[in-house]
Amino acid sequence: MPSRRHVFISHHHADDQAVSNMTSMLARRGYEIRNSSIRAKPANQRRLEKGLVSDNTIKRLLRMKISWASTVIVVIGKNTANRPWVDWEIQTAHKKGKRIVGVYERGGTENDKPAGIENYASAIVNWNADSIIAAVEGENSFQTPTGEQRQPVHEGANSRC
Repeated sequence: MPSRRHVFISHHHADDQAVSNMTSMLARRGYEIRNSSIRAKPANQRRLEKGLVSDNTIKRLLRMKISWASTVIVVIGKNTANRPWVDWEIQTAHKKGKRIVGVYERGGTENDKPAGIENYASAIVNWNADSIIAAVEGENSFQTPTGEQRQPVHEGANSRC
């Protein structure tokens, strides 16, 4: 029987395909990810861009979805460092005591990391199924985008639901 984990995948919406690629890659290893993150359909994305949905509504929805998850995975891609919602999701996950795992998207760099990830991550790993699974399962591994081991900046949370 495959392993199943309830996660929230924090990402820049331009990285929606990377989220699909990651869940598919893990599924091929028998690891089922139930992702509660928001991936706006085009009509909803236009409503968001026009400011027709309040920040308080978005925050309430995100808090519910983060609460449901045992782990928050942060996809670290080309524009992640500049996304205020990604950093807000990291801060919220930390406040809720969630395990936070950063995953460098292929081509992601150290400069792409959002501000809170170094402060609150329990693990930061490269784009590799074994590394991602180990991090979600509780291994506190810190890697460079190329997969080399490095020292953590701090000790992250280890809660699991």
